Amino acid sequence: MEINQEYNIWKENQKKRGINVAWVREQIKNFKVETPSWGYGNSGTRFKVFKQKGMPSTLFEKLDDAAQVNKHTGICPSVAIHIPWDKTDDYDKVKEYAESINLKIGAVNPNLFQEEEYIFGSVCNVKKEIRQKAIAHMKECVDIARKVDSKIISLWFADGTNYPGQGDFRQRKQFMQESLKELYDYLDDDMRMLIEYKVFEPAFYHTDSADWGMAYTFSSKLGDKAQVLVDLGHHSQGVNVEHIVAFLLDECKIGGFHFNNRKYADDDLIVGSINPYELFLIFNELIAAGIDPKTANTAENIAYMIDQSHCIEPKIPAMIRSVLNIQTAYAKALLVNRENLKKAQMANNVMAAEAEVREAFEIDVRPILESIRQEIGIQVDPMEAYLKSGYEEKKLERGVGGKGLE
Repeated sequence: MEINQEYNIWKENQKKRGINVAWVREQIKNFKVETPSWGYGNSGTRFKVFKQKGMPSTLFEKLDDAAQVNKHTGICPSVAIHIPWDKTDDYDKVKEYAESINLKIGAVNPNLFQEEEYIFGSVCNVKKEIRQKAIAHMKECVDIARKVDSKIISLWFADGTNYPGQGDFRQRKQFMQESLKELYDYLDDDMRMLIEYKVFEPAFYHTDSADWGMAYTFSSKLGDKAQVLVDLGHHSQGVNVEHIVAFLLDECKIGGFHFNNRKYADDDLIVGSINPYELFLIFNELIAAGIDPKTANTAENIAYMIDQSHCIEPKIPAMIRSVLNIQTAYAKALLVNRENLKKAQMANNVMAAEAEVREAFEIDVRPILESIRQEIGIQVDPMEAYLKSGYEEKKLERGVGGKGLE
């Protein structure tokens, strides 16, 4: 069956369900996902870094790889960078090169966990000179963001302790707040700092920014330029992430996502590979907030970013799969009949409410996604198009190497 014919049948079926297909189509076309520079380089576990052939050895080569993901998916126009992994002498050149391959630089991520001095923490270290070093590095990243025209500083802290009594919890909290305040005051008015959290690792007794409540508290004390960053792999097992998202949306304090997937801990697996229903339910909350006047502005300004370092998968195909899984979950969530769902909720009709959500999740959205890809001039099967492009074989000419995660 031809794509247009299949889509027309699909469209009529959704209209019968009460769905505004034109609105759904427009939302999908406007949806963008940022990929990470570090997702294209060598990476590994705490046990070993696995080096693959064809890995990029410079930021420019990482941008080349990211451009392939954008070319074949049509929805990844920006790339997050990590400093000092992506440090260079000429950021104007980086910006110009990115623009020449239809990309822009997205969030700038400081590295606050690899220096020898950070063995006992960075911004929460008891030694003032080490805290000042960490703050200076974060300010350096703000300066870099200005040069590449980025508006987001993404903050994750490895700070924590391994044993009871090792650190003073309240003092460390105060150190964290003071450091964030100094950085906050250094931001431009149109910049945002997104504060991430993680329940454990590399610290195993306590982490200084351990959950969404702590990140929310830090950001609330700072002001509107500070928001919470939700990483899907940074929670305890069984945590209801979509509830956290809804809570932060209602507080207008969620600023971004780091998409990945996990089975046990922070596994950095392909997005949607383990729990696609969770991904869909998160988007269900985001879309609901997007049509509520109270939360619409917050929902519209969320930065959707992937944070993955694939260990055994080929990098570009793995990134394309993550992007496509995100887009699919988002498209499905747009198909929830909000009016019917609200009626069921207000009537305490448990079965009808659950069915309304589940029905949308079970709908095949390939007809509308393929139709949109055809409209914007890309192949309807991005993965197949990339694998047939010859780029995967061409990049092998780089040999074995690349800086990646050392």
